[in-house]
This record gives sequence, C-alpha cells and structure tokens, in this order.
Amino acid sequence: MRTRLYVVDRVYLDHAATTPVDPAVAEAMARTLRDVSGNPSSIYAEGRAARAAVDRAREQVAAAIGAHPTEIVFTSGGTEADNLALRGVLKARRGERHALVTTAIEHHAVIDTAHDLERHEAVRLRVVGVDANGVVSVDAIGEAIDADTALVSVMHANNEIGTLEPVAAIGAVCRERGVSFHSDAVQSVGALDVDVRKIPVDLLSVNAHKFYGPKGVGALYVRSGTRIATIQTGGGQEKGRRTGTENVPGIVGLGLALEIAGQRRATESPRQARLRDRIIAGVRERIRDAVLTGHPSERLPNNASFCIPGTQGEDLIVALDLEGFAVSSGSACTSGETEPSHVLLALGLDREIAKGSLRVTVGRSTTEADVDGFVAALARVVTRLRDAAAVPA
Repeated sequence: MRTRLYVVDRVYLDHAATTPVDPAVAEAMARTLRDVSGNPSSIYAEGRAARAAVDRAREQVAAAIGAHPTEIVFTSGGTEADNLALRGVLKARRGERHALVTTAIEHHAVIDTAHDLERHEAVRLRVVGVDANGVVSVDAIGEAIDADTALVSVMHANNEIGTLEPVAAIGAVCRERGVSFHSDAVQSVGALDVDVRKIPVDLLSVNAHKFYGPKGVGALYVRSGTRIATIQTGGGQEKGRRTGTENVPGIVGLGLALEIAGQRRATESPRQARLRDRIIAGVRERIRDAVLTGHPSERLPNNASFCIPGTQGEDLIVALDLEGFAVSSGSACTSGETEPSHVLLALGLDREIAKGSLRVTVGRSTTEADVDGFVAALARVVTRLRDAAAVPA
C-alpha cells in the first residue's frame, strides 16, 4: 500500500497491526450496506436475506479452517473472541474446575483476561515461560495441567516476534488429559494452513482485519461438544453463545476476506517469506549488533522483528515514519516511562536492549524495492540515533 503524505512516498510495513481492506471485500460490504437492510433474526424477506448473507460467511469461515458452520461464532474481533473463549469456558466449568494455563507471551487479550479472572473470579492461573526463541515447551504445559485445569490457552503465532508455537502437540496433550484447548490464531489464520481437523484445538480465535478484511469483526471457532457459556446477556443470537444483532456487512467482509486469503496463500505466503528473509539478512549485514527476536525459522512468513541496542523503539518508529516507512515496536509507554514488551522480557532479553525493539511485517503490496529501501533507511536512522546518544549532554 502506497499513499501520499505531505511530499513523502509511503511504504506500509506494519501488516501485523492491521491490513488494508481488499477492494473486493470493500465492494461486497458496500453492496451489503446498500442492499441488505434487514435484521438477521427477523423472519420476513428482508431478515431472511440478511440471514442468508451471514450464513454464507459462516460457511466461508468454516471451510477456511476445516470446521462445520455451526461451530463458528461471530464476534466483534479477536479480543472478544479471546475473552469469550477464556471467560466462557471457565464460567461453564465453574464449580468443577477452576484453573487456567497459559504462556508468558500471549497477546494482552489473553494474558490480561487471565489475570483478571485470577483476581476477580477465583481462577487459579499458571503462566508457563518460554525459551529464548519464544517457544513454549510441550512438556512444561503438560506439567502445568492438573485435575482442576479447565482450559489451556496458547497462541498459534506470536504477534510481536512471529514465533510459531507447537499447538498440535499441545492440543494432543490437552485431549489426553480431558482439558479444553484454546489458541489465539489471529496472526496465523489467512497466512498459514490452519485446519482444526489436523490441530486438536477446541477453540480458535480469528480477526478479519489481519487478513485484509474490515476492523471490528472476528470469529471464535468452538468445536462441537465444547462447554462454553455466554459472557453477555441479550437476544440470544449466535445460538446463545454471543448475543447482539450481527454486524452483517462486517461478517460478509470477514467471510470473503478469508476465502480470498486461502486462495492466495500458496503463492503469497512464500513470497512474503522471501521478503522477510531479505529484511533479516539486510538488517544483520548493515546494523551492528542487531538482535533477531523470535525463532530463526519457525516464524510467521511476513514477520521480521529485532532489538537494536543503543536505540529506543519509539525513536526508531518516529524517525522511520519521517523517512516514509510505517513500522512498529514491541515496547509500550507506561506512566510516562518507556517499558519493554512483556514478550521480549519473557525471552530473557536485557531490559535496555529490549527497549530498542522493532517489528517489520510485509504484506501483499510489499516489493523487493520497498524492502531494500527500508533497510537503507533503517541503517541511516540507527547511525543518526546512536551518534546522537553518544554526544555528551
């Protein structure tokens, strides 16, 4: 995606944060907004037309991940899907099992929800660490499960460092132990072959705007027979699992976007992986002491993430923005002080080094020229920031 901002040509390299809406998806949503005006819960013609549009999208999502349409629950996005999975399962098992197992590198939608359940719902929480590449041990997950465990939640791919987790093996352990297994697959669905017939997962979160669909709509796969309670009361939509009138245009966009992603994946994901590797090689060659974060090979095809000593992540973002490149950092600003990401600290990185984090994620529009231009710009920016830091105050 290239747009004009002032007089600078822009290159967008933050596709892990969000992706531009596919033109075909935007057109389908516009047609739905214009032509499908009914409430899907109504039984007259306009309502039936809306219900048909929702049902078609449900079939598209189910087909993309190897599920049955009745196992798809539409939500407002990945965060709600994660919340519904964690809160819904723990609520359904209340009085029977009250323990939750997750990892130290989960998205905030999971880890913050887990801590909230621990504080306010008497849930016993076990957080399992990861190795230096961000990979959780299957054995460690197995050791954390006990007779009180209701749910294990391990993401499929990390949103910051791109590391892929051994979810199939973890799911097998959970199944042997009679424990429900949830995976946040927001970053991987659309980019990888995610098939619930091959991965023994009971709940799986999806988010449309990560694969060129609209923001504000997602889905939770709930395997048939999985016990889950609703976490909000209302009109009983989505078979009582997620009440509230469905976002019909958004759901249409989600279904079509995921279908398109599946059609393009075989060629697009390898192409993006080559661009990712080109970035990694270029940064390692031109940036002294740059540290690749995440697994060196078992990572998302579009994700290159680094820590660059002698810099601050926010400074890198601002300087690269002025150079015409949109990227992101794993660090966040808390109480006026820059603090490194919980993910990077979980890898065992030095706190000061972790503050210089940078995430670069390519997409469908990214070219080799974009990548080469980015690496050159990053080299200039890092030299400038390190020189400025070395000047005595």
